[in-house]
Amino acid sequence: MITASRFFIWLTIFGASSAMLVAAGFYLHLRPELPAVHQLLDTRLQTPLRIYSTDDKLIAEFGEKRRTPVTIDQIPEQQLQAFLAAEDSRFYEHFGVDFIGLGRAAVELASTGEIQSGGSTITMQVARNYFLTRDRTFARKFNEILLSFQIEKELDKQTILELYLNKIYLGNRAYGLAAASQVYYGKPVDQLNLAQMAMLAGLPKAPSAYNPLANPERARIRRDWILGRMAELGYITEEQRDEARSQPLTARYNTTPTEVDADYVAEMARAEMVARYGDSAYNDGFRVTLTVNSEDQQAATRALQQGLEAYDRRHGYRGPAGTTNQLPGDEATYQEVLEAYPRVEELYPVIITRVSDEEQRAEAWSRHLGKGFIPFETMTWARAYRTANAMGPEPGRVSDVLEEGDIVYVRRQPPSESSEPTESGDNLAEETNSGENEAPVIAPVPMTLAQIPDVEGALISLQAKTGAIRALSGGYSFSQTKYNRAIQARRQPGSTFKPFIYLKALDQGMTPATIYNDSPIVQEGSETEPGWRPKNSGGEFLGPTRLREALYRSRNMVSIRLLQDLGVDETIAFLDKLKLPTDDLPRELSLALGSGSLTPMDMARGFAVIANGGYDVQPYLIQTIENSQGEVLYEASPAILCDTDCDRLRENRPDPIVGFPAIRVAERLADEQSVYLLHSMLKDVITRGTATKARGLERNDLAGKTGTTNDQKDAWFSGFNHEIATTTWVGFDQPATLGFREFGGTAALPIWMDYMSEALAGTPESEMARPGGIVQVRIDPRTGERAAPEQDNAIQEVFRSDNVPEEQAGNGLSGGKDDANLPRNLF
Repeated sequence: MITASRFFIWLTIFGASSAMLVAAGFYLHLRPELPAVHQLLDTRLQTPLRIYSTDDKLIAEFGEKRRTPVTIDQIPEQQLQAFLAAEDSRFYEHFGVDFIGLGRAAVELASTGEIQSGGSTITMQVARNYFLTRDRTFARKFNEILLSFQIEKELDKQTILELYLNKIYLGNRAYGLAAASQVYYGKPVDQLNLAQMAMLAGLPKAPSAYNPLANPERARIRRDWILGRMAELGYITEEQRDEARSQPLTARYNTTPTEVDADYVAEMARAEMVARYGDSAYNDGFRVTLTVNSEDQQAATRALQQGLEAYDRRHGYRGPAGTTNQLPGDEATYQEVLEAYPRVEELYPVIITRVSDEEQRAEAWSRHLGKGFIPFETMTWARAYRTANAMGPEPGRVSDVLEEGDIVYVRRQPPSESSEPTESGDNLAEETNSGENEAPVIAPVPMTLAQIPDVEGALISLQAKTGAIRALSGGYSFSQTKYNRAIQARRQPGSTFKPFIYLKALDQGMTPATIYNDSPIVQEGSETEPGWRPKNSGGEFLGPTRLREALYRSRNMVSIRLLQDLGVDETIAFLDKLKLPTDDLPRELSLALGSGSLTPMDMARGFAVIANGGYDVQPYLIQTIENSQGEVLYEASPAILCDTDCDRLRENRPDPIVGFPAIRVAERLADEQSVYLLHSMLKDVITRGTATKARGLERNDLAGKTGTTNDQKDAWFSGFNHEIATTTWVGFDQPATLGFREFGGTAALPIWMDYMSEALAGTPESEMARPGGIVQVRIDPRTGERAAPEQDNAIQEVFRSDNVPEEQAGNGLSGGKDDANLPRNLF
């Protein structure tokens, strides 16, 4: 017996010694490779890229992982207790590894076949999540234990708990507690109730298995167990436990609540950030503030969408988006049918389930809105589309437009537009209830017939003196197509291009009163080249015409003759000086009619140069970039308008902060007096020319130019005051006629007006100050010469002081001039 006892004692000692030697060996082998604990504090949590407007409204979020780091003091005490109850109730007692907890987990496994409480401590999970792989190997587990001891030695408990709650994965791309609170409940962590706190605390163990969206019953069981555990530990009372257990599951998937409808702008910012930082842009928690103002951006998005819809309605109804024979059917059937038809902006796809000419309405079902109805008065616009220039007769009844089984798009009517109850007594605007014990019946939703426009467009608004993008929209819907027409569509600008030709003429010494002949031009063709016979819109000719009138009436013949006198090559050189792209501009007289190709952004930037008085500004979108610690990595420098000695201004600029751009010196590109004269002429486009609708804005500081290309394939308006330059374009992605009644003043100008009415609201009028050397004199409107003192029909005109017409003789004629001396370009 003694010998056997001694043998077992020695065997035990040997076994323990061997285990200690093996453990020591593992420690000595693994210890040098373990990371330093202080790296935990320097670890960058993978947080998404967030884009904000200049007034701090969230525009977009990009990144695979949704995470919003929080500090421990931002988390409610009961939320912390819920996680401790679920994962590590002895967190404040152990030193990184809880042997009692491991024993309890083993007992749970043996008795129930499942571990309810976590076997790993929170500290061990921090070690694993931050430093280690999830491989199930002994070496990894040993590393985890060693790291846990180190972490407990070097960091306090609150720091460890904060690291844990910001790192854990909680399902549905939510990393960290704050992100999960938004994903599942759409609110910050400090607004959760006890049942919701327990639900989130149940996710770390198995984010998929206990996910309340994928497995609501298993999630509820897990939640209730945690609530019971909290009561056992004294964190909550039994009454609180029972009350929380009685709560229904309220989790649903919530996307990040963006505050500005600016998808095209967001994509531009994303692309620029990736160009700067690569894939790190998505994970390093950058906060990007753009130059766009949220209210201006909303106005731009709304104006463009409404303008395109208005054009579309003017040209009739193209028929249903699809049809189905699954009638009658249940909601599940309708849901399946409509899966192929996405919602587009505020337009919802619906199935027409019933058409009644007697009740003058159609009934519909939408997977977004449920049951609804479309009154006939909302579809009277729906004349059948035939061509861009022709429509069918106005419908007289519902069945002229819709049939059962049609899949169409609708807009939800605002309550004020809802139809009155029908003769059957249905209350269509409110919930009804036929008895106290019966579920409420939701009244059908009033709808308006709509359709997704085929036509597209763009709007760009720039701060004229800096180039900052105030607002931008590149199409009707980013969800339909990512093609950003504002910066990617190269189109003919038509007559919107003419102001640049006129600016060259003014720069060469011509005046607003210079006379040109508005008469036919014929270039004979050859065997290889067709002839060219340009026309004015409307086909008429005015004869001798002052340049001012030729511009505001958009006379094509005058622009062609003007370019001929200026010289095509010389004009191209002038456009290069203005820094307009010239690679796609023709080297021929059709340039005068805007036959080249430019993007809407090119045109907006060109008009910004005119608007600001002639200075070189370049569009930019990003104002600041901050890292996850709030440090400013980049800030756009303001543009400084410079007339002379600009190189010296750059040289004397102090060294910029690392990463910041050098000062942006906006040099003068165009003569100040010439630009002022052009301002004066372009104001007449609004007061008496092709854009007189804009007088409805009731401002005196507006100027601009309409543009329409051959066969009405493109419609433009570019307009400005001294502070803001905005360009709008309307056309089809595959160039086709908009219709013979569609011009820049019809299709594009209303969009510009809708936007500018909001962008300029409450702002004082802003006009370019009259530079020195500009005078105003009375002239004869027929000849452009100075008027005689007694002339009754004289008008006021502005000139350079060194370019004023000669004094008239008493008979109203210029002294010493006869018809032979009139400008040769008159004929």
